[in-house]
Amino acid sequence: MQQGFSNNQACRIVGINDKTGRRWRNGRAADSKQKAAPPVRPVVPPTGPSRYLRADERIHIADRFREKASIRAIAAELGRSPSTISREIRRNGTRPPRNATHWTYRPYVAQERADARRPRPKTGKIGQNPELRDFIQHHLTRRWSPEQICRTLRTRFPDRPEMHVTHETIYQALYVQGRGELRRELTRSLRTGRATRRPHRQSAKRQPRMSKDMVMISERPAEAADRAIPGHWEGDLIIGKTNRSAIGTLVERSSRFVALVHLPDGRHPAKVRDALIQTVSALPAHLRRSLTWDQGSEMHLHQEFSTATDMAVYFCDPGSPWQRGSNENTNGLLRQYFPKGTDLSVHTREHLDAVAAELNSRPRKTLDWETPAERLAKLLATAS
Repeated sequence: MQQGFSNNQACRIVGINDKTGRRWRNGRAADSKQKAAPPVRPVVPPTGPSRYLRADERIHIADRFREKASIRAIAAELGRSPSTISREIRRNGTRPPRNATHWTYRPYVAQERADARRPRPKTGKIGQNPELRDFIQHHLTRRWSPEQICRTLRTRFPDRPEMHVTHETIYQALYVQGRGELRRELTRSLRTGRATRRPHRQSAKRQPRMSKDMVMISERPAEAADRAIPGHWEGDLIIGKTNRSAIGTLVERSSRFVALVHLPDGRHPAKVRDALIQTVSALPAHLRRSLTWDQGSEMHLHQEFSTATDMAVYFCDPGSPWQRGSNENTNGLLRQYFPKGTDLSVHTREHLDAVAAELNSRPRKTLDWETPAERLAKLLATAS
């Protein structure tokens, strides 16, 4: 009847009585002789590809498997991966006890097994293992990223797969409501401190505010670009509440070693110059090769800084934060310690040194999971 035939025509084609056809379509009420029967619902075919195998696909697999077709042939006919078909037969097929090498596949039984296995929610890997959960929560409180935690788990427990998870598993345990595998308040320990996920957005572009006597990044030595030789730094400021306070950040390009510049009296160019000279002067001479900064007005006295430290200053192009990528990344890490909208002048020199030491002792993926302090020591040993 879905194809346009009347009830009488459809019943004649199928070979049943007209009354039986109406009973099939409309259902049947219970009486003293028979039970009630629901109406037969029309089968609506799927409109497009599905992530999961459908019942009609399982029937096709059973028919072709009985004909001894290859796994790759069945997969090509269904537009699926061969591993999908192989995994389906292995999971939902049956092996007769008398012939351990011969598998049989019954599509309706396979569909029932798949439906029974699918319901959610399920206890995740973190929730099933208290030792794993405690390890992750402890390192999250130390402000480690999920990826750093996962890498450390594989290094520390190489022969225990139950202690191995991906960073996405940790994010799911934090963000997905109702799972309860990790404490919700631990989201404040993440880099962003957000309780929900947000899509990536383009960073706000800064406009050039200084154009006098600048040496652009295009003239910076090639040895700074390839990060092979230590001593080339990237610098910037993180700004506090109502733009009234700031902290200077310096990152060594080869090792990602961090140094923080104390600016308790604001970010006037003279204050920034003096604080940078004090911080950089404590470095060995071979670690003072160049400094790359954006076109912020706080570096208006950059020539005086270069004269005092014998350290060249190069400026990025307008609206190009990726030219100081290591510094931009570090500023994001520092926002865990110095949140936006807070007064940054209250932090002492000792506290800044403690934060820098904590960052420099944290393993980094870009350093093949070495810490910045370890990488800098290795580079200095090689150079000597």
